[in-house]
Amino acid sequence: MKHVVLLLSFAAVALFVAGLTDVAYAAEESTASSGGDGMKFLGAGIAFGVAALGAGIGLGQVGAAGLAVISENPALQSKVFIFVGMVESIAIYGIVMMFIILGQ
Repeated sequence: MKHVVLLLSFAAVALFVAGLTDVAYAAEESTASSGGDGMKFLGAGIAFGVAALGAGIGLGQVGAAGLAVISENPALQSKVFIFVGMVESIAIYGIVMMFIILGQ
């Protein structure tokens, strides 16, 4: 658990430092983009990555519990598939958010 907290802290600091590059170059006037597109791509990647990570963790737990339920009562198979579909929809929402961010 300590490693996860350390990794997340490092990631937060890295994102903060990456966001400061726009402030550092704000006084410069140029026609080129000063990193706004890069932050957009970073945000889209984080949106999809976190959604896929959450869906993967949830699908592992729901799938394991679903297999246990189906082995005891095969009549509940359709309900297990509904729960699996609900967990997979999280990844689909992540993809949709990624395309919304990239479309702006």
